[in-house]
Amino acid sequence: MIALAKRYGWVVGYQDEVWWSRVSQPNLHSWSEKDELLRLQERSKDKNDPDPKALACYGMLEAESGRMHLLFVSGRPVSQVTTDFLEWLCEQVLAQGKRVLVLIWDNASWHVSKQVKTWLREHNQKVLQEAQTGKAGVRIIPCWLPIKSPWLNSIELKWIHGKRAIVEPARLLTTQELRQRVCDYFHCEQAGLLTQKIS
Repeated sequence: MIALAKRYGWVVGYQDEVWWSRVSQPNLHSWSEKDELLRLQERSKDKNDPDPKALACYGMLEAESGRMHLLFVSGRPVSQVTTDFLEWLCEQVLAQGKRVLVLIWDNASWHVSKQVKTWLREHNQKVLQEAQTGKAGVRIIPCWLPIKSPWLNSIELKWIHGKRAIVEPARLLTTQELRQRVCDYFHCEQAGLLTQKIS
């Protein structure tokens, strides 16, 4: 599929969401000098700390280039936030001069919801109609992975390595520091926050 997409100038992307915790530490292995144990302790959040314990983040890994596209969420992953992320992804892909995004993702409830499937259908119809008037847009071809198969989604390993790379054993990071470390690790710009609209 990647070779086919390359031939036609499409972008193939692996999409997923992840929670970046300020409190919990990832599984790590480390060497230490004899009688000098290295310990990672789970931090506790001060009750006056206004920042959340964890931040949700949407991401897409481009299959060919390895480039990451990340947006953090104020709230949690839901259908409305997913469609906002897809809209932003289309802008990113269009900026590369591409017209089709083959999106490989799992069967999370906010990926297969009626709202998201309707948005995808209407978005693709709109792009095709606007193409007839000469306006450029990006069509999305969704490819859902089988249920309970995270090893098929290449972005999953990126999340694991990223969590290990940004760990701070000495203190609790602020949400701004956490976002900056994640973006620095993945070599991407820190874009604005996606906001979960409460109705």
